[in-house]
Amino acid sequence: MKAETELLAVRAAELYYEDGKTQDEIGAILRLTRWKVGRLLTQAKEAGFIRIEIVHPRARRLPLERALKERFGLLDAVVVPEAGAETEPELRRRVAAGAAEYLTGLRPVPRTLGLSWGRTMHDIADQLVEGWANNVNVVQVNGGVSLNRRASNAANTAVTIAQKAGGSATLLPSPAILEERATREVIEGDRTVAGVLELGRGASAYVFSAGAVDSRSVLVESGYLSTDDVAELVRKGAVADVLGRFIDADGNIIDPSLDARTLGISIETIRQAKVAIAVLAGEAKHDICRTIVASGLCTVLVTDDETARYLLEGEQ
Repeated sequence: MKAETELLAVRAAELYYEDGKTQDEIGAILRLTRWKVGRLLTQAKEAGFIRIEIVHPRARRLPLERALKERFGLLDAVVVPEAGAETEPELRRRVAAGAAEYLTGLRPVPRTLGLSWGRTMHDIADQLVEGWANNVNVVQVNGGVSLNRRASNAANTAVTIAQKAGGSATLLPSPAILEERATREVIEGDRTVAGVLELGRGASAYVFSAGAVDSRSVLVESGYLSTDDVAELVRKGAVADVLGRFIDADGNIIDPSLDARTLGISIETIRQAKVAIAVLAGEAKHDICRTIVASGLCTVLVTDDETARYLLEGEQ
């Protein structure tokens, strides 16, 4: 672009975006045709002189979404802004709101929705509006009965999402991790539990998050694991838990003996699903998120823009 044209483009952009002038008004000021003003504004945008940022917390970062889909072969992506979220729970709720909106617009509407449990899923349940869908059966896909006195939110989350969709919830009445493999096999052999798991394996869509392997894990909070257990999993290379199953950086099960005591659908069921929506937010989940997308554990990613940039920069 010639220097004279460049200065005109900048002046036109200032008048249009900062002074709120119409293209006709700018044309009169600069003694140009309306067509020429429009062309100058286009050139200014293409040259990078204009950067438009939508700052509403519910806005989506569409260029980042397109880049994530292209880079990781995702079916879809939802990226919301991190800016303005002052705490981790606030950012998690903002991303959960993005997931709730995505579920509301998902077509075809999933007749059976497979659901994990935890803080993020609880936030999604809160953010969904009444009537977000019609007649959806929500099925809990991993055990969630608390082993201590703290109430688990697993059943409440599934029931809330189902009720808001005018549907029903099918719960998995079992702990997530059992003391012995034989105990897990006996429980899975129960007709009721087996029926829930079969329904879960046939779900038309899944929504899940992934937990960090540290003392803040909901599995520690619910009494399934001790801090020493977590330290040993980290020593073995665990980076995340998905549906209560601990995986390494490549998305592989890290402790087969622990996995054999874990009740719920398998990692491979999620990996092979046509629609598997992973909802992850915040700096603490950056490496976890990379593992999830790189190992094919989701077809849709819902996250914040800082996490999206981390994923894309790491792949360059």
